[in-house]
Amino acid sequence: MSIALTDTVEQRFPDVGALAAALEAVGYLAGDQLAAALFLAVRMGQPILLEGEPGVGKTEAAKALAAALDTPLVRLQCYEGIAAAEALYEWNYPRQLLAIRLAEASGEHLRDSDLFTEEYLLARPLLTALLHPGPRPAVLLIDEVDRADDEFEAFLFELLAEAAVTIPELGTQRARLTPVTVLTSNRTRDLHDALKRRCLYHWIAYPDAARVAEIIRRRVPAASSRLAGQVAAAVNRLRGLDLTKPPGISEAISWASALSMFGAEELSGQAADRTMSTVLKYPEDTDVVRQAGAAAVVGSGD
Repeated sequence: MSIALTDTVEQRFPDVGALAAALEAVGYLAGDQLAAALFLAVRMGQPILLEGEPGVGKTEAAKALAAALDTPLVRLQCYEGIAAAEALYEWNYPRQLLAIRLAEASGEHLRDSDLFTEEYLLARPLLTALLHPGPRPAVLLIDEVDRADDEFEAFLFELLAEAAVTIPELGTQRARLTPVTVLTSNRTRDLHDALKRRCLYHWIAYPDAARVAEIIRRRVPAASSRLAGQVAAAVNRLRGLDLTKPPGISEAISWASALSMFGAEELSGQAADRTMSTVLKYPEDTDVVRQAGAAAVVGSGD
């Protein structure tokens, strides 16, 4: 079914089923509860906080949502020490300096109001998402917000509440269309209750082996159905070991891709050993798997 470019969010996603189908069409299997949570975030215009272990598909959910909406994804990757200016806007000082020098060369005098205009404004992710003109709102991904410090988290409170920011030289900039905001967290630290109150919430757990196998089949067409099922089951077994970094969906996809490149039709101990670099990211985890033996990875009956 084709949808006009100018259709609204309400027309595109009249119900949860329409959103789930759109996500599936772009390769993301959301599940009923996550699809419902994302539907509410889109239709209510309220930010949603997605938490879960690394590799369960939090970031991919935002990417898929942007693809399903046919709208830009604006991503802000958080890190320790990130400042509001890096996330919101900066002035293009080199360009302002050039304008001053050109004005001096021609005998003109520039006032501050000539230099601090939209022409010299560099919009960073947050402002870019707020000023997106449409026809549908941008998807704003604030990724790994738990890595940022308390001050930046507090800065986000008002932005999320008001969908507006104040630039002293230009005044208040209000969202033309309130972004669909997705925050993700790996729970490296607890977030403030004030931030959580402003958000819908969903915990993304590791999917079961059957869902992982289906994801692999969609993302790695070269992998046979048997191989996809074996990789999904093996990843599930690995999560049962005492690993520093249990494998997530992304590792399962990479593993199936690597096995397919080697021409493997099924997962054997030898094939697993040759491709374990796609799954395990710490030498300690490699030692744990080797001590557990091949059966702990490929199973005894596969």
